[in-house]
Amino acid sequence: MASEVGAQLRKGVVEYCVLGLLQHAPAYGWKISERLVDLGLIGSIGTLYPLLARLRAQGLIVAHADESDSARPRKYYTLTAEGAAQLQQFREQWQPFATAVDAVTAPERPPQEGKTS
Repeated sequence: MASEVGAQLRKGVVEYCVLGLLQHAPAYGWKISERLVDLGLIGSIGTLYPLLARLRAQGLIVAHADESDSARPRKYYTLTAEGAAQLQQFREQWQPFATAVDAVTAPERPPQEGKTS
């Protein structure tokens, strides 16, 4: 069950993680996937490309080919203004949400000295 919980948590936030990576600079798919795999947010590169397609369809990212540095052009992804706005909305909601989840799922803490409940 723990792996199912982790998969559901990742599924809910990985799109915003991609937007977060792209806020710093355009990146190509392989580089994005390496970072997300390293962080344990996706299992493999194969799961990234459908996600990138969804983000493109929603207008949150755009793609462009860069043919300058290799024989095979790389497709670079860039955050759009709408994508930046979505990322900002996520940031504003994430911390209060995470704090609330922590508050109700944290193990009981012993009472602090000098305080009574």
